[in-house]
Amino acid sequence: MKEFNYKINGTPYRVVVNKSDGEIVELEVNGTPYTVELAQKKKKALTGVQRPSAVNSPTPQSSSTPLVTRPSGAEGKSSIQSPLPGVILDIRCKVGDSVKKGQTLMILEAMKMENNILANKNGKITEILVQKGDSVLEGADLVVIE
Repeated sequence: MKEFNYKINGTPYRVVVNKSDGEIVELEVNGTPYTVELAQKKKKALTGVQRPSAVNSPTPQSSSTPLVTRPSGAEGKSSIQSPLPGVILDIRCKVGDSVKKGQTLMILEAMKMENNILANKNGKITEILVQKGDSVLEGADLVVIE
């Protein structure tokens, strides 16, 4: 079993590789199990090729490392998270705007469908964490409402 910690677009992920049978890999991402089939067989590594130093390899973590959790915000603040991976098509709010629960804050395109991202409470927009055209993963923080 190997464990890796990744950060994609600022969102932390803990990946545990449980089993690897050449073309089939069983793994967990933040506690959710997946079975992955590799598209092609591993090729023999080329000699003399160097990887860019800017690419950081994931480092295995000890088994005592706790699961990655999101920090809880200050009292009264909450973030709106992406329900699906997709692309931000439109942002319909600005920092400082007062919003009401159920108001559309942005449009997310996921699986060729447009999804309204709604305010989960009345409040004021204190931070917008994405821009139009950004690709986001499921669970990524989009907007902070105070």
